Amino acid sequence: MRIILFSALGIVLVAGLVAGTYLTSLANMFNGKTQQIAQAFPSEQTRPVKDPDDGSMNILLLGADNGTPKASAQTQAAGATEQRADTMMLLHIPEDRSGMYVMSIMRDTWVDIPGYGEHKINAAMTLGGTPLVVQTLEGLFDTKIDHVAMIDFEGFRDLTTALGGIQVKNDFAFTAHDTDYFYPVGKLTLEGDRALRFVRERKSFIDGDYQRVRNQQKFIKAIMAKFLTAETLTNPTTIYEVIDKVSPYLSFDATFDAATAAGLGLQLKDMRTSDVELFTLPTAGIGTSLDGQSIVLKDDAAIADIGAALKADTMAAWVKTQEESTPAANG
Repeated sequence: MRIILFSALGIVLVAGLVAGTYLTSLANMFNGKTQQIAQAFPSEQTRPVKDPDDGSMNILLLGADNGTPKASAQTQAAGATEQRADTMMLLHIPEDRSGMYVMSIMRDTWVDIPGYGEHKINAAMTLGGTPLVVQTLEGLFDTKIDHVAMIDFEGFRDLTTALGGIQVKNDFAFTAHDTDYFYPVGKLTLEGDRALRFVRERKSFIDGDYQRVRNQQKFIKAIMAKFLTAETLTNPTTIYEVIDKVSPYLSFDATFDAATAAGLGLQLKDMRTSDVELFTLPTAGIGTSLDGQSIVLKDDAAIADIGAALKADTMAAWVKTQEESTPAANG
């Protein structure tokens, strides 16, 4: 099964490129090569109501595990698919655009999927496509999602190659399952298939998906650090290659086009990696479902608190509270 990283960069990268270069040809390329998710959202009457004065933005980021981009977009409109969203993140951008909050959601989190009862959260894609994923998350946090974006594994692989490799600090030496790709401890420069396998791997770790998510978050930050350099932003060849190579593997809801991306890019033009907070939705540990599946138990209190912070646009305060309550923060 393809386990794919789709990070905050998947949107902000392209947004920043289009906005930063002011080149109509790049905007046209973005619009022409990216795919549109024909039906990204559930029926409006099933959704939470968002305050019209709320200028914050919530973007659902999904990693597609198979299929071509066109097939992915088309099948989402048909409801049930053969895909599973093995990588799922919720990106919150506050109204003042002062930062970004990227929350990873464990794929085995046991939740209620509307109309289907309790399942692992990544089954929502298989059962009802993107609209059901959105409905599930909006119901979980009682918060409206503004946009949806999806990337497949080839897009992630080509992104790391177009950027000339990404440097990450690896904490545990491992060999990716069923490959000869060895990742020693220390700083590694990864691109292409080796980068993809780094963010996919889970079987090599004692805590499996937990370490996989940590590696994904680490890689996101490294990609953003690489992208937000003068060397990258002032290199028209790199910019062109990134948009040209990656756009065909990106799918967005119908309202997210180059103009929207450009506007967001301008609003975030002063963003630095230190302004990006990456964290995992707190859980209540590991358990077993009644039918014998190994599952991740949801933390209802944490979900309620995050939902309230999303609606009130106070994620900065929630994150600070979490940092202060950890042993590391308390010294």
